[in-house]
Amino acid sequence: MEFREVVEQRRSLRSFAPMEVSEALIRDLAGVAGLAPSCSNKQPWRFVFVRSVEMLQRLVATLAPGNAAWAKQASLVVAVWSQADLDCRTPDGRDYYQFDTGMASAFLMLAATEKHLTGHPIAGFDPEAARQVLALPAGARVITLIIMGGHTHEISPALAAWQIKAETERPARMRFEDFATIV
Repeated sequence: MEFREVVEQRRSLRSFAPMEVSEALIRDLAGVAGLAPSCSNKQPWRFVFVRSVEMLQRLVATLAPGNAAWAKQASLVVAVWSQADLDCRTPDGRDYYQFDTGMASAFLMLAATEKHLTGHPIAGFDPEAARQVLALPAGARVITLIIMGGHTHEISPALAAWQIKAETERPARMRFEDFATIV
């Protein structure tokens, strides 16, 4: 698959088909994510790949109800976390770890897309509860959870009407003029 095709096929879908999550798959996704650029090559991203049924249930319990309804069908949840002291702090006080971790997360989701998997990052979860479920250090910040699995064209009955619409047709994207300027 060409790169542009991978990017165009990447969608944050919510209807999952069960799938086998092997250690080889996890290592492959993490390997691609690990190639992302980072400030001074500090590589601040940390991932917890949750695939056991018990841990998936415990992690889904930390999600907002609207996300938990569909996410419980996932075969894998990737908890993306970091801490400010793992990365650069610019002289003007900007912590760079969230940007660098976001780039690695994007690489991971594109790698999943290339393998015909769906990765749906969410913000609707309790980060402190997720940190505790995952037994992460006190200073850890869970930045996002990426709900992953195989995709099915059978729409999940847990979806609301607006989610079904987003599942069946790509939501509109901003026009170039709305997000970019040429000077």
